[in-house]
Amino acid sequence: MTGLTGGCACGAVRYDLASRPMFTNCCHCRDCQRQVGSAFVINAIIETDRIAVRSGELRPTAMPTDSGRPHLVYRCTACGTTLWSDYGDRRVMSFLRAATLDDPAAIAPDAHIFTRSKLPWVRLPDDTPAFEIYYDMQALWPPESLARRAALNVR
Repeated sequence: MTGLTGGCACGAVRYDLASRPMFTNCCHCRDCQRQVGSAFVINAIIETDRIAVRSGELRPTAMPTDSGRPHLVYRCTACGTTLWSDYGDRRVMSFLRAATLDDPAAIAPDAHIFTRSKLPWVRLPDDTPAFEIYYDMQALWPPESLARRAALNVR
């Protein structure tokens, strides 16, 4: 185990991560802004089977997206906190909400994406790459993370 643990707001759901995430995006798209009610979301991308739920129950909720592609968010059944999601119905790869970690500072964003819809008062750090839409994964992700993603057979 990595020592990375987290949970929901009420404490009913607790989870452990079996490895560090493959990559972490700070997403500024309008879908994320609306869904989390904030300026952006911090998504730590990790294989779903590397999230071990230790307690509590989760319920998937289908969310609307501007693209029309499937997006399921997994919420605590007791308090409604979103803990992770999957996009495009790829249930082998999850987008963990990094702020649900017990130590949310343990994982910093590797990139800022969809900055074209970034709120004007948000200041981006100079030491983290930022992209108006998305980036070339082959150029930005570490080789080990690319290999982990390739093993999932996702597009």
